[in-house]
Amino acid sequence: MFGSLEYILAGVLVGFCVGITGVGGGSLMTPILISLFKIEPHIAIGTDLLYASISKFCGSMVHAKKMNIVWPIVIWLAVGSLPASFATHWLLENYLSQSTHYKAVLTMVLGFMLTLTGVSIIFRGHIERFFNKFRKDAQLDMTEDLEKVNFRAKDKRAYIIIMGVVLGVFVTLSSVGAGAFGIMALVIMFPNLPMIRIIGSDVVHAVLLTLVAGLGHMSSGNVDFALLGWLLVGSIPAIIIGTLISSRLPEKIIRKILGITLFALGVNFIIHPVKAKSVQKPTTAMVYTVEKSHSI
Repeated sequence: MFGSLEYILAGVLVGFCVGITGVGGGSLMTPILISLFKIEPHIAIGTDLLYASISKFCGSMVHAKKMNIVWPIVIWLAVGSLPASFATHWLLENYLSQSTHYKAVLTMVLGFMLTLTGVSIIFRGHIERFFNKFRKDAQLDMTEDLEKVNFRAKDKRAYIIIMGVVLGVFVTLSSVGAGAFGIMALVIMFPNLPMIRIIGSDVVHAVLLTLVAGLGHMSSGNVDFALLGWLLVGSIPAIIIGTLISSRLPEKIIRKILGITLFALGVNFIIHPVKAKSVQKPTTAMVYTVEKSHSI
């Protein structure tokens, strides 16, 4: 029903939104693949994880070149998220993949993450101001030099690891959360850390996490490589164009519309999860016909 042109256009749409708003492609691409293209949830999630890893890689190289990455934050996040991703995939593969509730669980988790992502996008400014009001006086000024930032990151490593575990589980289950939730959690923990360093650290960790989670899904046959290729063909140029013209567009309005859309999609997935197709049992007449043919 759908061909390469439709997939390229989907990549263009998602890439353009990512370039303008900075919202991770997983929040947009997975629901589009499931709702619009009717792709099975596990295939959509697995394909989107590798898509996110590849599309974010270029951005991570730019942040590394500009020294926007706080490596202790990335390392401690990975210490929690990568083992959690392996464990989640192992449980999926060995205990849930053969269950009739497999697709329903994946889409309900996806719906939950999309709903929270939508809320976090819509009320991001209010959430940041709320936590800064209580925590700003307790935090040291972390904008002075990188050594102080690294020290504070090591001091909070237990909290960062726990956050990594949560991200590892939910990103592996839904492909959503590595961007929006990673940034929000870091803003709460490090309110005085410059936003560019939060974004740079989150992007690098997202590349690692989505790659590991995507490879896990790939080992289970949950990646459509033809689909992945067409999505990248459309999205990579669109990300560049969206980034270049983002300053000329009403980013706040687009972010609000995007947040409301993701919230609505999330609620829909929770209420109407994708269910396994029931296998039709042979009727009595069919059984009688088969038995008669064997007797002849």
